[in-house]
Amino acid sequence: MRNITVESLNSTPVEKQAVELVERKGIGHPDTICDSIMEATSVALCREYLKTFGRVVHHNIDKCLLVAGRTSPKIGGGKVDEPMRLVFGDRAIYEINGKKVPVGEIAIATAEEWLRKNLRFVDPKAHMIFQNEIKPGSPELTDIFDREVIGANDTSAAVGYAPLTETERIVLATERYLNSPDFKEINPEVGEDIKVMGMRRYRHLTLTIAIAFVDRFVSSEKAYFSRKAEIQAALEAFVAKEKRNFDQVTIDINTLDSEGRGEDGMYLTVLGTSAEGGDCGQVGRGNKVNGVIALNRPMSTEAAAGKNPIAHVGKIYTFLTHDIAHKIYNKVPGISEVYVWLCSQIGQPIDQPLIASAQMVLKPGATVEDVRQAVEEVMEHELANIYSFTERLTRGEFSVA
Repeated sequence: MRNITVESLNSTPVEKQAVELVERKGIGHPDTICDSIMEATSVALCREYLKTFGRVVHHNIDKCLLVAGRTSPKIGGGKVDEPMRLVFGDRAIYEINGKKVPVGEIAIATAEEWLRKNLRFVDPKAHMIFQNEIKPGSPELTDIFDREVIGANDTSAAVGYAPLTETERIVLATERYLNSPDFKEINPEVGEDIKVMGMRRYRHLTLTIAIAFVDRFVSSEKAYFSRKAEIQAALEAFVAKEKRNFDQVTIDINTLDSEGRGEDGMYLTVLGTSAEGGDCGQVGRGNKVNGVIALNRPMSTEAAAGKNPIAHVGKIYTFLTHDIAHKIYNKVPGISEVYVWLCSQIGQPIDQPLIASAQMVLKPGATVEDVRQAVEEVMEHELANIYSFTERLTRGEFSVA
């Protein structure tokens, strides 16, 4: 038997707490760009490692810095004065027994493909400089992959939870709506760099939204504020359909704007992302693996993006805890909230964590003894099948953004 602990929490579910804060960084936010590109690069490396070596080998490329460029936004269309710089970092295997994998070339090609697919106005050849600082891995960590049973390559802990609150769901849905192809077709001036901050006070939800407008679609100051009002109306209609159990929802867009100040009073960008000139990005500073940054929840400190999906428990357990939590919540009656914790020991099999813990806020009338066996069975099953889970991570079936 694995070392599993099941306990109840005497706490108020987040949904019923007086104040809740939830943030979502959109696909064009500099931090999300870093997370997404490094995770896509890890998936591409896994594919090439399997092709070349017949197995996934050591890599941890969870270090990435997006250095902001310099632009001159202008009504009607500005210009890019200095390109952005994307620095790839950390460790990966380049060669085994004479067989080589072009790690740097794969990283750059993957980044270019991701940028073309996700950021409409960023030309990776013209607007981005790529700098490969991925070095060969350390011998001890590399040796883990040569052992009969691959062990954890770190002593690390992670936590996941279920279900999402109404605030978490609507914050996530709002950003996805604004960045959906259908919305972009009607509102091409809405750039990909969108940040949604949800603040719920009792049953009143305030959504503060930053939207990077693309300057080429803005013909005048009047047109900017007119389009902003139309986008606000569209958002209010969308949220009304998604309102769920809020008494009131307030939406504030680009609150730094100031009419009468011309270009200085508008959030204008040339390429649709603040990374072009105003904000740098880094792996691990963006959304958690469930898509939001929920300040009322316990959160793992690990950056999952780019870590290898075979031995790095910082990645595996971060995804797995959320997956197990949702399965417990959906399969076991009587639970309002569940938090799943996993902690590894370096070198030990990843299916045998040092501790696996489920903490639950139970519904009225339910006791921990009512649910203990069912919760333990779910956790045992998921840990026993962890290698199927890591195969799915290898294929990129889970998103980090």
